[in-house]
Amino acid sequence: PEKLAQYFVRSASGEMVPLSAVVKISTNAAPAAIEQFNQLNSATITALPLPGVTTGDGLKAIEDIAKESLPGTFFIDYSGQSRQEKEQGNTILIAFVAAVLVIYLVLAAQFESFRDPLIIMMAVPLSIFGAIVPLNIGLGTLNIYTQVGLITLIGLITKHGILLVEFANQQRELHGMRRRDPIVASAKVRLRPILMTTAAMALGVVPLIISSGAGAAARYSMG
Repeated sequence: PEKLAQYFVRSASGEMVPLSAVVKISTNAAPAAIEQFNQLNSATITALPLPGVTTGDGLKAIEDIAKESLPGTFFIDYSGQSRQEKEQGNTILIAFVAAVLVIYLVLAAQFESFRDPLIIMMAVPLSIFGAIVPLNIGLGTLNIYTQVGLITLIGLITKHGILLVEFANQQRELHGMRRRDPIVASAKVRLRPILMTTAAMALGVVPLIISSGAGAAARYSMG
């Protein structure tokens, strides 16, 4: 900029004057290209959460920094996975409760009882707790793919309960057993298929956990 100020230009009167006499030269930082999002000038910020930090917490941290640093005329929008999580994150709890309610009603119609579905679904909170523990110790984050894995887990656990309760009801009706006897008989007979199903499910997600390459993070979260 200092050398540019030494250039001379011709004035309206025909005299040669230094460029610094008619213009002010300064150095400013500017983007190499102007990006647009929704037909507005924009700047794209890409970030990855630290291990043990959920995507939701990372987005909230960025929003807090933006509120402190950006003028009020600026606004934030999202794209990709962040946009999908923002749009669906508030509705996942409602969808989860609705799914549990629908499963309960279907089981109530199948068993013609309101008690049996409650017995079947008592294992669901325990299974969810067991899946959340690894997330809390930093082995993963709660995101859309993790939620899909949790829904799959609920289906598997519900199937185990159906096997136990259905066989216990059959034994009680056929042999007139008391309450405790059909439960013990059902546990003895159904234990092996339940363990086999669980083992098959656990081994089936191993490739998702150890996968690499494009999309490996999503597959790891589902596993």
